[in-house]
Amino acid sequence: MNEQLQNDLKAELEDLEQKNLLWNPKTLEGPSCAKAKIAGKDVVMLCSNNYLGLSTNRLLKKAAVEAIRKYGAGSGSVRPIAGSMDLHLKLEETIARFKHTEDALYYNSGFTANSGAIPALLREGDVVISDSLNHGSIIDGVRLTKAERMIYQHRDMAELEMRLKEAQAKNPKRILIITDGVFSMDGDIAPLDQIVKLAQQYGACTYVDDAHGDGVLGENGRGIVSHFKLEGKVDMDMGTFSKGFGTMGGYIAGSKTLKKYLLNKSRTWLLTGSHPPGTVAASIASLELLEKSDKLVKKLWRNTKFFKKRLKELGFDTGISETPITPVMTYDEGKAAKMSQRLWEENVYALPIVFPMVAKGKARIRTMMSADHSKEDLEFAIDKITKIGKELELIK
Repeated sequence: MNEQLQNDLKAELEDLEQKNLLWNPKTLEGPSCAKAKIAGKDVVMLCSNNYLGLSTNRLLKKAAVEAIRKYGAGSGSVRPIAGSMDLHLKLEETIARFKHTEDALYYNSGFTANSGAIPALLREGDVVISDSLNHGSIIDGVRLTKAERMIYQHRDMAELEMRLKEAQAKNPKRILIITDGVFSMDGDIAPLDQIVKLAQQYGACTYVDDAHGDGVLGENGRGIVSHFKLEGKVDMDMGTFSKGFGTMGGYIAGSKTLKKYLLNKSRTWLLTGSHPPGTVAASIASLELLEKSDKLVKKLWRNTKFFKKRLKELGFDTGISETPITPVMTYDEGKAAKMSQRLWEENVYALPIVFPMVAKGKARIRTMMSADHSKEDLEFAIDKITKIGKELELIK
């Protein structure tokens, strides 16, 4: 490797380490579940997006094994050439049925859905209006477009309306409002009902990233569109299987015309190998399970309400969260790093979230609830968080 490059990279890494901003991911030595084995230790997992515990569900595993036996380990190609199996089409039909849309397109990941669909939908002469705290995949997707970009302050509907008026005055070909459904760092929910109302008023289209709403919000975990009863009123409903649904992959649900357009114009769909049969079959099983029962969604919310209530009673600041994403605010990057390390020593795995994932001075431990957690798991974690919170003078 070039010596100068090597030295430059080392210097940047040392700078990150001094600022408590360096990632050193630990290794799972088994499944992602409420009690996991990580780096040789048995720990209570508080940082997985596996909201419903579906990654280890026996029905999903059975479906995956059966699909591998029938179809093999891989798909063999990208979707537009020779990588579209009947399983992929069945999954897209299942997504559309579950989300109450006409059709859906299954992507390699949530990131590639955003970074591929947004540039395909926006052209020169269009205007895109984005929430200031939208996910990095949305930001990257917007950067790839030639559309004019506007930002409105987080969840500020008065400013969104101002931006819509400014956009309308430019006489654009298309105005697209993009928002996360659930914001992944703070756990708050976008006012999608108000966004859709403004979009209708100003002739704009709507695109919602429901990655952290899938399996969490709405009827049987159908997401934020269901939560606000907006079926048929949101143009692009994007989501991911890698969180609440327990598998892997992204999707965009909407009209049949939208699907046909994206599968012809979206480069990340056209040029990325399609998912292996086992993943696709497990994803179908996940949605079918949720269609039949909301038991896991209800368990997730019972755990969430219990955990938040106990933390607040103890004096912890959990920010503005409305969902299973529950930050324990430290504000100080050093304290966040220290708290994570001390929790690890006490057999609780929860990571610090610091700049640039959140603004400087907004550091926190981001805890994530799961339907897989028992009450004993949560009591154990709360006891350790309390002990270390007192050590760090976060609570008395």
